[in-house]
Amino acid sequence: MNIVSIYKQFPTEADCLKHLENVRWADGKPTCPYCNSNKTTPLPKEYRHHCNNCNTTFSVTVGTIFHHTHLDLQKWFLALSLILNAKKDIASRQLARDIEVNKNTAWYLAMRIRKAMVDTKERELLHGIVEMDETYIGGKPRKGSGQIHKRGRGTSKTPVVGMVERGGHVKAKVIYSHELTNRKLSALVRENVNLKDTRLVTDEYTGYIGMSRIIKHDVVNHKVWYVEGDKHTNTIEGFWALLKRGIVGQYHKVSIKHLHQYIDEFCYRYNNREHADLFAMTISRGLTITY
Repeated sequence: MNIVSIYKQFPTEADCLKHLENVRWADGKPTCPYCNSNKTTPLPKEYRHHCNNCNTTFSVTVGTIFHHTHLDLQKWFLALSLILNAKKDIASRQLARDIEVNKNTAWYLAMRIRKAMVDTKERELLHGIVEMDETYIGGKPRKGSGQIHKRGRGTSKTPVVGMVERGGHVKAKVIYSHELTNRKLSALVRENVNLKDTRLVTDEYTGYIGMSRIIKHDVVNHKVWYVEGDKHTNTIEGFWALLKRGIVGQYHKVSIKHLHQYIDEFCYRYNNREHADLFAMTISRGLTITY
């Protein structure tokens, strides 16, 4: 859904609230978010309800990513549309200009939306041909700092390990440099991959040595060749390209503290790239409902 559709379908705050109620309470019975009772009474104030069980009042936004917001819901919907439609994401300052809020509000709003993007299917195991690789996120040392800029595995940047199923989902995770070991990488494979129904493809990094003991394993020696039949890591490399273009081109800098949330967002967009209505699905997730 694009921003033109947002303006047409949700021109007022009441339209936004009505839509959220229809999604959260599809059976038409508002349920108290505090005690889960459906013994409620609508209040004269638009789209608020009173719980006859715990004697509290509530609206549809309680307990959701929209809770305690003083921002018009139409702007929330616009921000959601802009973020979902931006293949390489959108910076907070750009979002702030687009929906006419300050940069801090835009950042807070975007981080709330990212909470709805945590993949509820995270535990589903990858299968088929799965490519695994690692990349490094971070900038070059400042001039005059005395630090030497190293590339690849000798860098001081933050490592991110990813696995992608050919034609399927991708999973990526921030880890520490000292965890790039065979033991840690093998544990990640066991946690995310169906060992009996999968062929793993990696590069020649020593951390992947011994993977053949737990899974069918093909190695691509990038010093010699990049593709041999269906043996390659081009799919995961393509995902890294999207991730890095987003971070370098849009954000320029991302703190390690929040890096995992940005990675979750890119995984979410990638994994649902063919979904018919990603806007509706994300709204449902934001309302803590399984879509």
